[in-house]
Amino acid sequence: MDKIITSAITALLTLSTVSTVIAATNSATTQNTEKCYGIAKAGTNDCATTTQSCAGSATKDKQSDAFLFVPKGLCNKIADGSLKPNKESTK
Repeated sequence: MDKIITSAITALLTLSTVSTVIAATNSATTQNTEKCYGIAKAGTNDCATTTQSCAGSATKDKQSDAFLFVPKGLCNKIADGSLKPNKESTK
């Protein structure tokens, strides 16, 4: 019985630590990146588009409303990269 309780406590502490590390990593990633629209290959966008509800849903290369997270300052250096979606060419 003691082994079961010890295992359960260990598992709970491990999960708590892992979730804290993941949250810290996500926060640091968000602070050091920016959304770069119009550069993703079909099916490789990082998050939802204006016409789709999930990541990896871009239907064509360089879809103007699909973005990838890139290090801050890099998007303006990428050909066709934009910090804002171009709504006119999403059709």
